Amino acid sequence: MIAIAKDLGKIPSVEIKEEKIEPKKGKQIGILGGTFNPVHSAHLIVGEQVYNKLHLDEVWFIPTNIPPLKDSPTVSPQDRANMLELATQDNPHFQVKLFELYRGGVSYTVDTLRYLHETQPENHYYLIMGSDQVNNFNEWKEPTKIAQLATLVGIKRAGYPTKAELPMIWVDVPSLDVSSTSIRQTIAMGGSIRYLVPVTVRNYIQKKELYHE
Repeated sequence: MIAIAKDLGKIPSVEIKEEKIEPKKGKQIGILGGTFNPVHSAHLIVGEQVYNKLHLDEVWFIPTNIPPLKDSPTVSPQDRANMLELATQDNPHFQVKLFELYRGGVSYTVDTLRYLHETQPENHYYLIMGSDQVNNFNEWKEPTKIAQLATLVGIKRAGYPTKAELPMIWVDVPSLDVSSTSIRQTIAMGGSIRYLVPVTVRNYIQKKELYHE
């Protein structure tokens, strides 16, 4: 069983506690970032479909610390990391990476990709984005540099055009109309989130009494 992340708040924000990986044969790595507040079934479906259709070696889920284009998460980084660990622990090609939580501050994708190229340059990275993210990609920090550091992968979504200013691979994924926002609202109203999140995540939310305010 994968160990749950602990004591994130005790790690200095100015230092990244990740060991360098020795040079080896590179892997094809999918990068799926977000606040994961909370992680839900659609996140996992996207990760699995991209993994399968692009023949990747692994998909890394990277929770943001402070998102640059959204409000700050309503629960602690440790709770979000714990829920991700619980949600992905039964999938051998899913990994949770806490680079951005360790780094602290505002989480910029370009900074994370630069870090990965410095520490694990042998890998090839695929940045997975929803159609809504593609639409505001020009608002991200250094989007052109991001496209140089990773292959861009767009997830098709009803109501959003499949056009991008930079080269992008588009992947069809079964549609699931669920979001972290709707899950938080459902919990606050006393509704059921069964099947919208993995049972391990639902149990964690109930035990910790998250999102009730």
